[in-house]
Amino acid sequence: MEFPDLGKHCSEKTCKQLDFLPVKCDACKQDFCKDHFTYAAHKCPFAFQKDVHVPVCPLCNTPIPVKKGQIPDVVVGDHIDRDCDSHPGKKKEKIFTYRCSKEGCKKKEMLQMSCAQCHGNFCIQHRHPLDHSCRHGSRPTIKAGCSPVTASESKPSGDPHPGSWRAVPATQVLVHPAHVNAVTSVWGAAALGW
Repeated sequence: MEFPDLGKHCSEKTCKQLDFLPVKCDACKQDFCKDHFTYAAHKCPFAFQKDVHVPVCPLCNTPIPVKKGQIPDVVVGDHIDRDCDSHPGKKKEKIFTYRCSKEGCKKKEMLQMSCAQCHGNFCIQHRHPLDHSCRHGSRPTIKAGCSPVTASESKPSGDPHPGSWRAVPATQVLVHPAHVNAVTSVWGAAALGW
């Protein structure tokens, strides 16, 4: 050997291996090889003074009691699998909790989208008052520029001009607000017979 003084022999009686990177036991202050440096491997007589670590669960921060001879990693793993309250696999929080209030729609959303008029909760598709047939107050909200009366309802009996624009009274048609003045004056004139 070129370096007889380099390294140290393992202090374990059954080993005595020459180790170039020995580990010194912090309890008994002897040198050991990589196979015997743990307290249990070399049966350290002072281990009770040093080996008093209590493992703590990384999820719930609860100290986990470990009996002598048990491996702390296994005990903590068992705690996480059985007893831990913060285990992500145990309780699954629901993300999509806000269900749409529109009849027939079963969609759920992550965020609450409530209607400003009826205060119902709706999905993205039905969030606008026009999309969920919002009935705020006594009359339903209807799309601007559309008549609330269908073509079949607009034909009064005995009308000389069926299907004409005069068949629907001006009070039943909803118009875009920008056209209110022009349209009401035309319909008002038609209703008065001008």
